[in-house]
Amino acid sequence: MKGVVNSIVLGLGAAVLLGAAPAWAAELKFAVVDYGKLMEESPQAKAVSDALRNEFTPRQRDLQAQQAAVKSKEDRLQKDAATMTQDQRARADKELRDGARDFARKQSELQDDFNARKNEEMSRLQRTLIEEVRTYAKAQGFDLVLADGVIYSTPTLDITPAILTALQSHAARAPAAPAAPATASPATSPKTPSH
Repeated sequence: MKGVVNSIVLGLGAAVLLGAAPAWAAELKFAVVDYGKLMEESPQAKAVSDALRNEFTPRQRDLQAQQAAVKSKEDRLQKDAATMTQDQRARADKELRDGARDFARKQSELQDDFNARKNEEMSRLQRTLIEEVRTYAKAQGFDLVLADGVIYSTPTLDITPAILTALQSHAARAPAAPAAPATASPATSPKTPSH
């Protein structure tokens, strides 16, 4: 709802400016950028997604193996419970509970670590994309570039493809950045969200 209100305010503001000052408004150069498309399609965004996947996949595998081990213990307990002594059942039940609790803790830690790293990388990516839009807009002489809150614009105002081209050019020239080291936790990860 806030985005719609902002769009209406921006639209009304632009209409007032264009209606009140037609002499200078005709000289202004406007453009729009589909920021979401930049976040999805830029090579930098894909590199962030790949780096996060590579960083957290080993922990995911470990966690999946631990989950399978807990499930196996649970199945074995159900199968053998009738032939176990009360002491054996109690011990097996405790091991199962401890394993499930450890798995849940590691899964939560992994999700927290993944979310923290993703937020860190997305913040860095956003700064890169904004700087690229600013650089392009200045070089092309734009007076105003709008992103979020645009309800409609003609394709002639959309500079997103040009920005993507510039980002691809920078990605081709830049060496691949190494992924941040994974934390030392032995946990594996839950499914990492796709990016």
